[in-house]
Amino acid sequence: MPAASAATASAVSKIEEKLRRLGLHTDMDKVLHLPARYEDETQVRRIGELGAIYGQPVQVEGVVTACEVAFRPRRQLVVTISDDSGQVTMRFLNFYGSQVKQLAEGNRVRARGEVRHGFFGAEMVHPSYKMVNEGAPLPDALTPVYPAGEGLSQTLLRKTIVSAMSRIDWRDTLPDALRTAHQLMPFEPAIRLLHNPPPEIDESALIDRSHDAWVRVKFDELLAQQLSMKRAQLARRDKGAPVLKQVGTLSRAFLAQLPFALTKAQQRVLKEIRHDMQQAFPMQRLLQGDVGSGKTVVAAIAAAQAIDSGFQAVLMAPTEILADQHFRKIAGWMAPLGVRVVWLTGSLKKKEKVEAKTLIENGEAQLVIGTHALIQEDVQLSKLGLVIVDEQHRFGVGQRLTLRNKGADNATSARKQRATVPHQLMMSATPIPRTLAMTYYADLEVSVIDELPPGRTPIVTRVIDQNRRDEVIERVHAAALEGRQIYWVCPLIEESEALQLQTATDTYTTLSAALPDLRVGLVHGRMKPAEKQLVMDGFAQGEIHLLVATTVIEVGVDVPNASLMVIEHAERFGLSQLHQLRGRVGRGSAASVCLLLYQSPLGPVAKQRLAIMREFTDGFEIARRDLELRGPGEFLGARQSGQAMLRFADLETDQWLVERARDAAQMLLSDDPATVDAHLARWLGSREEYLKV
Repeated sequence: MPAASAATASAVSKIEEKLRRLGLHTDMDKVLHLPARYEDETQVRRIGELGAIYGQPVQVEGVVTACEVAFRPRRQLVVTISDDSGQVTMRFLNFYGSQVKQLAEGNRVRARGEVRHGFFGAEMVHPSYKMVNEGAPLPDALTPVYPAGEGLSQTLLRKTIVSAMSRIDWRDTLPDALRTAHQLMPFEPAIRLLHNPPPEIDESALIDRSHDAWVRVKFDELLAQQLSMKRAQLARRDKGAPVLKQVGTLSRAFLAQLPFALTKAQQRVLKEIRHDMQQAFPMQRLLQGDVGSGKTVVAAIAAAQAIDSGFQAVLMAPTEILADQHFRKIAGWMAPLGVRVVWLTGSLKKKEKVEAKTLIENGEAQLVIGTHALIQEDVQLSKLGLVIVDEQHRFGVGQRLTLRNKGADNATSARKQRATVPHQLMMSATPIPRTLAMTYYADLEVSVIDELPPGRTPIVTRVIDQNRRDEVIERVHAAALEGRQIYWVCPLIEESEALQLQTATDTYTTLSAALPDLRVGLVHGRMKPAEKQLVMDGFAQGEIHLLVATTVIEVGVDVPNASLMVIEHAERFGLSQLHQLRGRVGRGSAASVCLLLYQSPLGPVAKQRLAIMREFTDGFEIARRDLELRGPGEFLGARQSGQAMLRFADLETDQWLVERARDAAQMLLSDDPATVDAHLARWLGSREEYLKV
């Protein structure tokens, strides 16, 4: 190959590599790489008018009257351009030598950027620009601006997309009847319009993505996601599962010995779970409910059904404190009924671990409760029927799959039997807004406990400046003298666990000195499990008045006598975590209070979060607000590892489309498999992962 050809091929391959990093592998990927925004380059403003529009992006045109490299206050390229009404300065803090030549005096330039007031009048910092001849025509349509990666200019992306558009198959993947029913634009006109909007277009509809072309794109994207997730659900039905029909002696005895009656919501979700466990394909159900709604007892009843049917049940929790809480509570219910409950965590001594693993493997352990230690290779379950995962969003897809596969019986095709996997029940105290559940959890059945047990007192939340810390300490003292117990949670310091530990230790020392007549305890993640448990037991038994803690107490701690929660530097926590922490109080009959201490000044997002916490106690409303603040990608966490996030649809504004896409997916899956294949190939391609866990 000649040297010139080799160099060209090398340049092309480098560009392709950069495109692949953006997820653009195929021509269709490139065509569906739609503009993030649009710039209006259809008009030029006179430079003399700029003083009235500071802070806004505008386009100007003029002749370069000065171009120099300045060195104070730092090295920068300073260019002045003029028209017959005035002059404006362009500043480039990062520039190339070629730009100095390009922007030489006398050359004509068209520049677009945000105008601001500079030392010498109007200026633009790092505007986009191009060299033009006098009288050069202006574009007659909005200019698309694409999401770009390093080394990919807008010009290159536009050329790449136009080239790809000449090669793809434009045939519509939606049947005409479906398009007509939902009043959707055809695919090709919608995509071409978004890449090259005509001059007469409604610009506001294009920018806020309410235009019919955007509606078509968002519907297609949502439909692809619904089809993928629903097909994953159907694929799971091809697997076998233990039929756990027996609601027998243990289940009835368990319910009879509970000191409280189940709420109507608990009874409803229990009926849904029992129905699923009696099927010959694996249950894949998410049980969600607010803090304190009684998910644990429902999970325990489900475990009793598995044990009644002759199978083992496993409950995995993300932290040792939460796992221990479950063990103590559920073993307290189950052990008197003759159930062998086994505990397995990483902190057990070697001999204890061996004993536990033996009981698990030989089937004597009917219910196993633990942490990540349950997914180690040497843990084998003899007859696993039900997997329960608490706080499921804290585990990755792979971890949950590993635990589920502990009970998999991969039958050979020669025996013409389906592979058998256990039923799976996932629990979350972080309520998921309905629209989010309909999209990202479309492959799961969702049960919701939407009422709290009777007798729970509402928690009053107050937001207090750190300057009033002494008043808060007095409040803590008064509560303790009244016989109540208090949590004091130290700030979340993401940069350093050691720093967080130091803060907790310092706070413990300060509060112990300020409240010498109170018994103060300290618990944090670096303590040995046995030490941590000793402190937690002391608090649970009322021997410790005030518990200073890091966020290890976020979930699973249940002390009904605790009625005051103080959270320091509350502005550093997310809404979900603040709600979880607040849920540690209000679990008894006493009026409960949560004090959110913050450090001034507050940023706008932190201010919104604290206002939401003060105003709302309902976890579903808080979750909805959280979704508005953070967006679905961050909200979902580890559950969606490897799954493409929505690029175009907005779950807040496009809920009506989510419901239509869901209904269309159901219809196409049952009536039109060829359309399903074509639509998924276009929108997901190789990215589709059918089986989620």
